[in-house]
Amino acid sequence: MTQPLPLKGIKVIDYSHFLAGPFMSRTLAAFGADVIKVERPREGDAGRQSPTIAGGVSGYFLQQNMGKRGLCLDLRQPAARDLMARLVAHADVFVENYRPGALAKLGLGYADLARANPGLVYCSVSAFGHTGPLSERPGFGLIAEAMSGAMSIIGTPGEAPPLFRMPLADMYTGIHGVAAIIAALYGRRDTGLGQHIDLALYDCMVSMHDYAVQGYLMSGGTEMPQQTGQDLPSSTIYGVFSARDGHLVIAAQVDDTWLKLARLIGGEALAADARFHGAANRNANREAALAAVRVWCAGQTNRAACLAALDAAGVPAAPVQTIDEVVADPQIAARGMIIEQPHPTLGTVRMPNVPFHFSDYSLPVPATAPALGEHNSNIAAELGFTNAEIAAMQESGALYSA
Repeated sequence: MTQPLPLKGIKVIDYSHFLAGPFMSRTLAAFGADVIKVERPREGDAGRQSPTIAGGVSGYFLQQNMGKRGLCLDLRQPAARDLMARLVAHADVFVENYRPGALAKLGLGYADLARANPGLVYCSVSAFGHTGPLSERPGFGLIAEAMSGAMSIIGTPGEAPPLFRMPLADMYTGIHGVAAIIAALYGRRDTGLGQHIDLALYDCMVSMHDYAVQGYLMSGGTEMPQQTGQDLPSSTIYGVFSARDGHLVIAAQVDDTWLKLARLIGGEALAADARFHGAANRNANREAALAAVRVWCAGQTNRAACLAALDAAGVPAAPVQTIDEVVADPQIAARGMIIEQPHPTLGTVRMPNVPFHFSDYSLPVPATAPALGEHNSNIAAELGFTNAEIAAMQESGALYSA
């Protein structure tokens, strides 16, 4: 029997923009939380102007804000500030990603809101966090990705590092925020008290290093990770190879898998070659090992033939898929990773899904991201405002809708 979603009954105020905060609250909404997206008049979240734009609607905004209700307030007006105060008093979670100190000037900092609602879990996301010498500097995910050292170890040796082309810092920080918020809500059961969660894009990117930082520290600073291009010198064979009609990856860095690959591409003679016995020997003779694999890949009919042979031999391998191949992949369809949503002006839109699968929770297809101020009246009514008061706020612009 399917259980109620785990965060049912949790109310979240999403006072964030662009990506890390919206992705965080989108995930909380997928888990059943009632997420209210609070935006400024006229422009709203700056993400509404981000591509791809179709029919005047941002796909970027639709993807990161589905499943939420929309509230648009002009916080310069007393009536809007009163509504926000009532909203906070009834909330469990507040998510923001402004520069440290910016919301305190509006009376929306953690100290102010916790006085009115001690049980509030307040999650802040910023480039560098609320402490340290860089705390007041603005920044985006790109800044954190560059400063973290992650960019310095990707790309072709001797060339400028490429962009990741996926927002690693924002998305990784966003999902860390989900974990921290749920942990704080769990802890609140015993104390009744919320707390301030301070997440930095820079911190999260540094925490993602699986070997580079510890390798440098444990070697006494002698092991400096470098750009390696299409393979890893410390893990032969583990990298990207070219077929006649595309690219593939092969992971044969452990002894038994290397032997399977060697027998496939060079028979027993290659499998018996002592130069490639053991990881240290393969790494020392990596150019010869790589050359053998490259020649074999280039000699096959096409990429599909390479992959079929590798699969039959028990060697882990996969195509380097383009986005059209990903969207058409039967595995992606089977896992429900592309969802369809009805949109009031665009018809049916297809968006990437969140990647969670539970045995006893069924995550429904969320509602389409709200239009600017779409749920103003409903939310205000839930907070006890009368129809006359709501009409007055709409007339004055304290409540704004597109």
